[in-house]
Amino acid sequence: MRPRDWAELLRVSALFTVPGDALAGAASAGGRPNRGTALAVGASLCLYEAGMALNDWSDRDEDAIDRPHRPIPSGRISPAAALGAAGALTAAGLGLAARAGRPALAVATALSATVWAYDLHLKHTKAGPAAMAAARGLDLLLGATATLSAAGRRATAPGSAVAARPDRADRPDRAVRGARRAAGNAATGAGGSAPAVRRTRGAVARGQGPAPAASRHAFRAGRGGGSVRAAAPAAAVLAAHTYAVTTVSRNETQGGSTRAPLAALAATGAVAAFAARPRGTAVPAAAVLLAVAYARTAAVPYLHAALNPSPPLTQRAVGGGIRAMIPLQAALAARSGAGVTGLAVMGLVPLARKLARKVSPT
Repeated sequence: MRPRDWAELLRVSALFTVPGDALAGAASAGGRPNRGTALAVGASLCLYEAGMALNDWSDRDEDAIDRPHRPIPSGRISPAAALGAAGALTAAGLGLAARAGRPALAVATALSATVWAYDLHLKHTKAGPAAMAAARGLDLLLGATATLSAAGRRATAPGSAVAARPDRADRPDRAVRGARRAAGNAATGAGGSAPAVRRTRGAVARGQGPAPAASRHAFRAGRGGGSVRAAAPAAAVLAAHTYAVTTVSRNETQGGSTRAPLAALAATGAVAAFAARPRGTAVPAAAVLLAVAYARTAAVPYLHAALNPSPPLTQRAVGGGIRAMIPLQAALAARSGAGVTGLAVMGLVPLARKLARKVSPT
């Protein structure tokens, strides 16, 4: 077993479509990238590759007929090795998510269950595209959850930078102000006097307050007043795009379907319209330009496949839909005001394109 065989099995060229999920989730939730975001990216990469290995293990008999050149049917990688890799990568992904906090672990557990259910059973049913779409949506929410969990712990931890630095003491962020209010309400509800409330609030500002209540509030509010719920629309849009790509992919070996590419083309227009509509302090031009880049990447191959639904053009449409994940993630981040994050995500495009020439993402 050579490294190139594993690269083909795991479709490493598609890996570049994964980090943007967590980054878009963090931006959509109103948070800034932090340690939790990095852990979410690592967990997403592991779970994504677990799904790739499990996918080929599950399809080994079908691939022996339709794709005999794939690593398992060609004998380059054994089925046992592929299944073992899927299990190990799943465990690694859950381990990284656990380090980001219990909420992130809960989302990652649902994500891994969806991936395994899709590869082992749902893929060949009518629920297959919906399951794959749910997996992508959960991946974005994993980034949002892990980011806000880390921001909440940082804001309420003893000796945090917010409390230690005088320049921030006069301008506390919303998470700390929320923690103060939570502490004050708790003291008042318990019959505490006004001086006691002030003492409690002061303790929270110094990182000595009642951590559980403050942490819960900080998680809901996040850094800058964000919330996981705020990331739900972006997750739904990413899921819609994934649903369209997965529907097209069901015909990539035989071709012959014009309905799926046409439906995907319509979905691309709707998704692009959402991504181009900025919210909050986002710069309209950045969101629009990235949305246009997404639409162009996905729509052109879909149109070609609709006009000529041959297997090669259908496979090219699937590849285009996968590559379009990156500009879509960038647009979702930019529309939430994270223009720098959006540009960083777009920086993955040339890397993905270069590696796709050596290892097919489909």
